[in-house]
Amino acid sequence: MQLRKLLLPGLLSVTLLSGCSLFSGEEDVVKMSPLPTVENQFTPSTAWNTSVGSGIGDFYSNLHPAFADGVVYAADRKGTVKALNADDGKEVWSVNLAEKDGWFSRKSALLSGGLTVAGGHVYVGSEKAQVYALNASDGSVAWQTTVAGESLSRPVVSDGMVLIHTSNGQLQALNEADGLVKWTVNLDMPALSLRGESAPATAFGAAIVGGDNGRVSAVLLQQGQMIWQQRISQATGSTEIDRLSDVDTTPVIVDGVVYALAYNGNLTALDLRSGQIMWKRELGSVNDFVVEGNRIYMVDQNDRLLALNTEGGVTLWTQSDLLHRLLTAPVLYNGSLVVGDSEGYMHWVDPETGRFTAQQKVDSSGFLTDPVVADGKLLIQAKDGTLYAITR
Repeated sequence: MQLRKLLLPGLLSVTLLSGCSLFSGEEDVVKMSPLPTVENQFTPSTAWNTSVGSGIGDFYSNLHPAFADGVVYAADRKGTVKALNADDGKEVWSVNLAEKDGWFSRKSALLSGGLTVAGGHVYVGSEKAQVYALNASDGSVAWQTTVAGESLSRPVVSDGMVLIHTSNGQLQALNEADGLVKWTVNLDMPALSLRGESAPATAFGAAIVGGDNGRVSAVLLQQGQMIWQQRISQATGSTEIDRLSDVDTTPVIVDGVVYALAYNGNLTALDLRSGQIMWKRELGSVNDFVVEGNRIYMVDQNDRLLALNTEGGVTLWTQSDLLHRLLTAPVLYNGSLVVGDSEGYMHWVDPETGRFTAQQKVDSSGFLTDPVVADGKLLIQAKDGTLYAITR
């Protein structure tokens, strides 16, 4: 199952463990599917590539590029943040958020959650419970705030606030102008959870966010008041791993419906106003998903690609030739559904049929985080810090 994607240093956030075993019996051996043979119907090409820094290595990270006004912003784990021209990848500015440690060395900033661009600022969070707002024009620090815990998901900017979901289950709203904490909501934490947090979605003055307790919560943005909570994943099973019920994906809101996806749980459609369940399917994932038109595209726990109907979650097609290749979240780009994998391949799929249309080897270090569509290009950052701009 896709839990292996997070079997990296700091996989599990443990609040309380009293001598219990995570696994019972023999450990399952999961074998990665061999690379499928694909006859390319077109040839994707790399418009440019550049190094952002040292990358993320073998650590869990949600760092991925962001785009605004012809500029791409990207960062590495140690603290380098760069602005790049979207046309050719040339550097516009570069800053280092790592702390000085003596004359000749720096302590890693441990950047992890971001990046987000809004209102002339670039926002990024860190494992050190720091959130930075950089001026998009030159990379200078506009403000820096200490939050309630590790900032593992990307910051979300809405209604004059920067929303941060921390690793200890706190949803915090920071003032967009100066970073001061306006309110904090405790979303509750189980004894054991996956490393990673849901970034909130916002609509009609509310933030919708998933929690590690298997619930989706709606919070009023201005007051920080809980509107409703709905459980979409129930902790069941014989082992601690089986009972993981995190909702680490970002909810998607379309036409008054909230679509949410849990690990070891369900893909669920909820009424935005009441939180009542409209329908659910027994599918789980830690990857964000796409809702486009009347379709939902997702990668499940076993790295199956699926297309489902938004009216009831009926499966339209399943692509099972990439099992356990540790896929990224999918993205729609120029008529294709695209995912990366842990061996550095990009896979292009027809969103109507689920059939492969192209495949390319891009990077030797592999991919972990989502591709991003920007200015007619597909941006994807490899684990070694190389950022690629791909076109078709």
